[in-house]
Amino acid sequence: MSTARPPFGPQAFTPADAAFEQRVRASFARQRVMNTIGAALTSVSPGEVVIELPFREDLTQQHGYLHAAIVTAIVDSACGYAAYSLMPVDAAVLTVEYKVNFLAPAAGRRFVAYGRVTKPGRTLMVTTGDVVAETEAGPKPIATMLATMMTVSGREISG
Repeated sequence: MSTARPPFGPQAFTPADAAFEQRVRASFARQRVMNTIGAALTSVSPGEVVIELPFREDLTQQHGYLHAAIVTAIVDSACGYAAYSLMPVDAAVLTVEYKVNFLAPAAGRRFVAYGRVTKPGRTLMVTTGDVVAETEAGPKPIATMLATMMTVSGREISG
């Protein structure tokens, strides 16, 4: 029986486009939904993106927690842009599928979504994402995502 473990820690990726960060930031700036909810792209590196969202009462559900749809939106975008950072300059990104587990109610003053590429590919990329709430007691994990992103070519790039 093998005792080898898969590499779950940070991986070093080489982007296909040297100007990947500028391209990711420009695309994020065109995402109206991120602007609407007040999310900010705070970090971009090859295969990894961080998006932050301050708590807003108008984004809550009936119990006063940040709505699951909002949590999912920021982590889906973080995963998508992590994948996009490794794509060729003429590519666009689309989510193919995702699965999200909510670990705790989304209570906190700020929410940080981390998206990372797990397995890059020419057409499909597997990504993982985590959302952490910044609370008075310290950081608290509230959601985790596994998502597949698709490289789309041959169409007008709008993001």
